[in-house]
Amino acid sequence: MASIYDRDLIGYGANPPDPKWPGGARIAINFVMNYEEGSEPSVQDGEGFTEIGLTEATGLPTGVEGRDLAGEGMFAYGSRVGFWRLMRLFQERDLPMTVFGCALAIERNPEAAAAIKASGFDVCCHGWRWIKHYLLSEEEEREHIRKAIVSLKETVGERPLGWYCRYGPSVNTRQLVVEEGGFLYDSDAYDDELPYWKTVDGKPHLVVPYSLVNNDGKFGSGFFGTSADYFEWHKDAFDMLYAEGKTQPKMMSVGLHMRLIGHPARAAGLARFLDYVKSQEGVWVTRRLDIAQHWVKTHPFAA
Repeated sequence: MASIYDRDLIGYGANPPDPKWPGGARIAINFVMNYEEGSEPSVQDGEGFTEIGLTEATGLPTGVEGRDLAGEGMFAYGSRVGFWRLMRLFQERDLPMTVFGCALAIERNPEAAAAIKASGFDVCCHGWRWIKHYLLSEEEEREHIRKAIVSLKETVGERPLGWYCRYGPSVNTRQLVVEEGGFLYDSDAYDDELPYWKTVDGKPHLVVPYSLVNNDGKFGSGFFGTSADYFEWHKDAFDMLYAEGKTQPKMMSVGLHMRLIGHPARAAGLARFLDYVKSQEGVWVTRRLDIAQHWVKTHPFAA
């Protein structure tokens, strides 16, 4: 018997709703720092290989059999150096951002955890570890969600209200997030530029889509080569959405990885883009949690 085709290929169509962003903003932009370093697959954590995804090791498989100290070092740069550079870039400009936090990674860097806690940035749970959730059994994934919540409550002082696992959620992920009961939204979607509601097991559930397009992962793939590449790409995306925002405001997600954009030559492009965004009027630079809470208030679920 064929399964039910449950993909929504239509969405809002030609007439998306007016998000009514605060202050009549033409665009809402959310910067996301992915904190993954220390939770990735590794020999010491039992996987038998070293993860090297989104590092300088472009053109190689994302995993190296055995313990690769070079790969480990490229990840460690993110938590040792890149994290602090990104924190400074945003705090010097008094700009908010969201931390996609892998619970075990933050647990392993108490100083960074304290800085996040003190910053006022929101933490969206990025899983217990930076692993492929679609390879977990339902029970394993349920346990990972439980452990992540407990850990983040301890390290950053409060439970996460948002969820986003490593790209490629399992077919069970959203159902398990709703089952847990404490999440306001998830971002395991790449299919829109506005939040939208889903019904999961008869319950309303908010989705705030993310993006792998406006993302420094393009450095890891070799698509971006210079800070100028990064700046021009993101400026073009912003300018298009800003122009469209005169009649159809949208949101823009910008993904950052500490071990990539945290390096000086790349961070220079981010700094230019932050200054460019700050120079524009009618822009709501905000946390992901604020977008979710705004949507719940302004566009409540309708069956």
